[in-house]
Amino acid sequence: MGAVILGTGSCLPRRVLTNQDLEEIVDTNDEWILSRTGISTRRKSSKGEETYRLATVAAENAMQMAGVTADEIDLIIVATISSHMTMPSCACFVQKELGANKAFAYDVNAACSGFLFGMDNADKYLRCEKGAKILLIGAETLSGRTNWEDRNTCILFGDGAGAVVMEYEDGARGIIGSNLRSDGSLWNLLYMHSAPSSNPDIFQADNPGSHIMMEGREVFKYAVKAMEGAVQELLERENVSISSVGLMIPHQANIRILKKLVSRIGIEEEKVFINVQKYGNTSAASIPIALDEANRAGRLQPDDLLLVCSFGGGFTWGAALLRW
Repeated sequence: MGAVILGTGSCLPRRVLTNQDLEEIVDTNDEWILSRTGISTRRKSSKGEETYRLATVAAENAMQMAGVTADEIDLIIVATISSHMTMPSCACFVQKELGANKAFAYDVNAACSGFLFGMDNADKYLRCEKGAKILLIGAETLSGRTNWEDRNTCILFGDGAGAVVMEYEDGARGIIGSNLRSDGSLWNLLYMHSAPSSNPDIFQADNPGSHIMMEGREVFKYAVKAMEGAVQELLERENVSISSVGLMIPHQANIRILKKLVSRIGIEEEKVFINVQKYGNTSAASIPIALDEANRAGRLQPDDLLLVCSFGGGFTWGAALLRW
């Protein structure tokens, strides 16, 4: 069939940031946050919990479940928009930490859709290199990319990492297909500047700093429609009905987006895995963290159809279908 997931893992920072904690930082309150986002808590990194460190622990947990050692890994892909350095890649730091000396490593920047895009990369690579093993990680420390004076964004985001180990397998299991999309013309609705340019000829005077900027209402409108379209197109192309899906893991953006999406694609609520209330929006880490939780809780059984979908800055969005 294609790329299968051998093991899952995740890592969350120790510090829990509650809505009550945010009341001390910005003009907000628990009721306001809950009613608009469904988020009660999120995790915030402390000293020693940089993106690559969270990614490494998540990877180790996935490798332990898969029964795979570091010297068996051929490729490391990290989906992130919040690596602690621009260069080298977060993936190179993970490779160093793991001692995965024969692997090559690179990052994927597709915002909240990064893990989904990385999974498609991994699937296509494994179809060419069928004996390889790939470590795919989504990891973010968005607390370092958040404007803590902006109550519309600082309530949303959290830190964490999730990982999977993948290899090729003949048979019924694995990735059935994916449907990925982008629209760069809408970049200004959800974006994050880099550090200011040291070249005055290309310096951007309106650079507010390297933190997330978002037009929430517009993003909501596009996100639901885009994910719905990606899911419907994928199911139609693969001749799969929504009723046959065993579990859906959407990007954990906020509860209103999730409820609207679930209603529009017609899947039963009990088949949708949601943990946004605990971790907030962890961008590229969102789906793999939820996947690991669902897997370890026994929500995925052999032969189940798993549907994942996401939407993020770029805009980027898409869906993928796997047989567990």
